[in-house]
Order: sequence, then C-alpha cells, then structure tokens
Amino acid sequence: MADAHHAKPNHDYHLVDPSPWPLFGAIAAFFTAIGAIMWMKGLSVGGLKLGPYLFGASFIALCYVAAAWWADVVREAETGYHTRVVQMHHRYGMILFIASEVMFFVAWFWAFFDASLFANEAIQYSRVEHTGGHWPPSGVSVMDPWSLPLLNTLILLTSGTTVTWAHHALLHDDREGLKKGLFLTILLGVIFTAIQAYEYVHAPFGFKNSIYGATFFMATGFHGAHVIIGTIFLIVCLFRAMKGHFTPKQHLGFEFAAWYWHFVDVVWLFLFACIYVWASAGAKIAAH
Repeated sequence: MADAHHAKPNHDYHLVDPSPWPLFGAIAAFFTAIGAIMWMKGLSVGGLKLGPYLFGASFIALCYVAAAWWADVVREAETGYHTRVVQMHHRYGMILFIASEVMFFVAWFWAFFDASLFANEAIQYSRVEHTGGHWPPSGVSVMDPWSLPLLNTLILLTSGTTVTWAHHALLHDDREGLKKGLFLTILLGVIFTAIQAYEYVHAPFGFKNSIYGATFFMATGFHGAHVIIGTIFLIVCLFRAMKGHFTPKQHLGFEFAAWYWHFVDVVWLFLFACIYVWASAGAKIAAH
C-alpha cells in the first residue's frame, strides 16, 4: 500500500527518481571536449594521436546517454507524472533554453558586424586579407544571396508552415495530419541541410586565414547544426506519434520541437538578411 502511494503522489510536483544519466553525461561531455581539443591541436599521448578516437568514442557515449535520459523523460510523460504544474515549469525551462540560444547567436552576429563595420581593424590581423579596409575584404568573392540561399530560405519558411499544420492537426486529434505534417517538415529540413552542404563545398572562400570566411561559416554553420538537431527532434516526435503518443491536451515533446523549429526559422531570416544580403551589397559575386 505504501509503495502504491509512493508511485502515485497526491501532489502536482514531480520528484524525479535517482538517475545515473547526469553523472554519465557529464563524464562523456568532458572526454568529448578533451578529445576534440586533442584532435584540433594534434596532441599525442606516447606518440599516438588519440584525439579523434577519444572524441568519437566519447561522443557516441554522449549520444547514448542523451537517448537513454530522454527515454526516461518520455516514460514519465506517458505515465502521468507531467501534471499541469510540471508542464508549466517545463515550458519555463524551454523558454529560458531558447533565450540562451538567442544569445549564443547574438555572439556570432556581433562578431560578424564587428568585423564588417570595423574592417580595417579586423583585416589587419589576417594573414591573407591584408588589403582593403572595406567589407567584404578585397579579393573575396561572395555567394549570390538570390540563388541557393534564397531557395533555402523558402524551404525553411515552408517547413515552418508544415510543422504548424502538424501542430494544428494534433490539437484537433487528427493523427494522420500530424504524421504527414511532421514527415514533410523532416523532409524539408533534410533538403535544407543538403543544399547548405552543397553550398559549403562550392563556397568561393575558405574558413582558414579569412575573417570573412570565419565569421560566415561560424554563424551559418552553427545554424546548420541546429537544423540537424531540430530535424532529429522532429524525427523522434514522428516515431512517438506513430506509437500513439501525444494527445491534444498533453504534447510537450512535440510542442517544444515546434518551438525549437520556429526559432531556427527566425534565426535563418536574420542570417539571410544580414550575412547573405546586406554583406553582399556592392561585393563581387562569385561566378557559378
């Protein structure tokens, strides 16, 4: 009787069970960082360059911990532990997380605008872009914003529409509409990533020895990483929808995925307007 009472608390708060995942996640993240540093710096131990192997093994362990930890959260949601009060607190947490992501991208925008508006100071430290005093630096050809970047903008905006369709379908208990909307959003996310990869391969400038290339690839590259993460988030939601998860009144997992995806959409609009369109004004456009 005592065990049953403990399993179903008579209050609105959720006291989580003891879990090994925070500790294991911290250890895996630590060794992932150490492996990445060793790999990038070319450091060796006993003459062996173990950085790539340490990074790979630790990153796989980190992914496993994340999957196991989030599986526990899904089970908590499906077994009734996410009461209205708990859901409210989860929403506060997600809002704060997205706010921190906004500031993360503000840093990359700041770096780009600092280099572009004070080009003399930025370029004089570059070993290649030693001429100019304007932005983009002399000798740098930029991408045409009205070709692949515009296409990717339309694709991402369309994906925001399809994920909204999926959310609307879920609210009206339309399971098929939910699945179709999620599938189309995932497909558009994959297409966006493929086009951006093609764009990177054919970029007329590089990352190394280029303040323009460094700021461009850091801002757009991290956005691309967020698109990949958001796509995985939506894939998990699609599998959960196929298993019958989510109800019109309780679907935090999907709701947060939709919030995250809309955040990715909005960030891309600023990237397109500032880094592609504004920074290419008067610049030499690379030939296709």
